[in-house]
Amino acid sequence: MTALLVLLTCALALYLLAHPRIAPGIKVLVLTAPPVAGVVWLLYVVLEEPAGAVAVSAVFAVVLIALNGLLAHPRLPAWTKMTVFVTVPVTAVAWLLVVTADDTIKDPGEDPCSMRYGGVGVSRAFPPQAYCLYDDGSTHDLATGAQFVFWVCFVSSLLLLAVGLWEVVRDPRALVRQFRTTRSLTR
Repeated sequence: MTALLVLLTCALALYLLAHPRIAPGIKVLVLTAPPVAGVVWLLYVVLEEPAGAVAVSAVFAVVLIALNGLLAHPRLPAWTKMTVFVTVPVTAVAWLLVVTADDTIKDPGEDPCSMRYGGVGVSRAFPPQAYCLYDDGSTHDLATGAQFVFWVCFVSSLLLLAVGLWEVVRDPRALVRQFRTTRSLTR
């Protein structure tokens, strides 16, 4: 059932991207808002962190403006603009892999720090890092490959989004044009 829902979601996303009468800004909003709304809901309702939910919502608003500014940039090639749609999810997955590498909630036989290395798992959310801490104070890093992928994708996403924000600051009408259909622009 889950595979069917994922397949239908992917088909809907492809249809939305290919439909010429839908404005690019609306496409970006519809494709990016559901996962962010899920994170906000988890922060607010499940984890009872209203400040975190507000912070994620504010960051999403800035990122949404930056994405639309990036798509409106007249001189960037399309592959550069689409790169951000790959690097942002990869950044999120790499972050998740890093911060859960020391997961002590796992089955004790799968906990990498206590069973394999004889230490205690420690993780930080940002900058993402997971390591085993031993009684003598020494450490053993976990998920260094995922940490490297996180930083590469994070920096490239940040640079591309900065270009998008610069485009909106330079030409605020570019943001408005992203929410108009091509048919309404020709009238």
